[in-house]
Amino acid sequence: MKKYLLGGAVALSLLATTVSAKTYATVNGDKIEDGDIAAILSVVPGARLDTLKKDQQKKVIEQAVEKHLLAQQAMKSGIEKEKIYQTTLEKMKKDLALEIWMKKQFDAQKVTDAEMKDFYKKNAKMFKQPDMAKAKHILVKTEAEAKKIIAELNKAKDVKKTFIKLAAAKSTGPSGPNGGELGWFDRSKMVKPFADAAFALKKGTFTKKPVKTQFGYHVIYVEDKKKAQNVPFAKAKKNIEQSLKVQKFQAHMKEVSKGLKAKADISYK
Repeated sequence: MKKYLLGGAVALSLLATTVSAKTYATVNGDKIEDGDIAAILSVVPGARLDTLKKDQQKKVIEQAVEKHLLAQQAMKSGIEKEKIYQTTLEKMKKDLALEIWMKKQFDAQKVTDAEMKDFYKKNAKMFKQPDMAKAKHILVKTEAEAKKIIAELNKAKDVKKTFIKLAAAKSTGPSGPNGGELGWFDRSKMVKPFADAAFALKKGTFTKKPVKTQFGYHVIYVEDKKKAQNVPFAKAKKNIEQSLKVQKFQAHMKEVSKGLKAKADISYK
């Protein structure tokens, strides 16, 4: 939504505080709440405290505590009496008011089912899902290593279970510790030799020859496959609604800005 969406750490902090009042610590009587944590995490897109490890959570809370201590010290120094503080505060008030007002304007935009269905019909190409494969892989440095793994898999009674164990023990790829899991992907997400080998396999089978790429040698196991299909409207509906809402919001803000400009006394220098 370009410049029309909430983006500032101050706004993020305020809105998070209004949603929840969970307290993580107190600093000389002041509470460290969700808004304070959100402000710290705002520098990392998509980061949430509950997804971090315990030691990382502790570090984030400690940062919020230190920030509070420094802020308290700043207030004690009399900084709020200085002119730069007063002028900056007034600007921040306006920016914060604008961001909250913009969010309210966005939330007010409504999209009907008829509009969403019309968009779905007119943009059918956007909702075509290509052939998909769900696979695991084991990545090693040499062809000889890959051949040994294939030999072990050929003897295995439970191929999937054995593959997961071998991936965890021998794969040099980042997915190794997770049993070589790659999840669902289409051809475009993988380098050509890997994609060609994976999509040539039947469900529940693995490559009988090592697959060479610029990363090394792969042994691939395909868990499942899906043929190309159209994404049903029910599944695409949320994304369509969001997209149309953004369009309406931007058009609305353009009209509001145009009307305000027509009435305003503006001079450029």
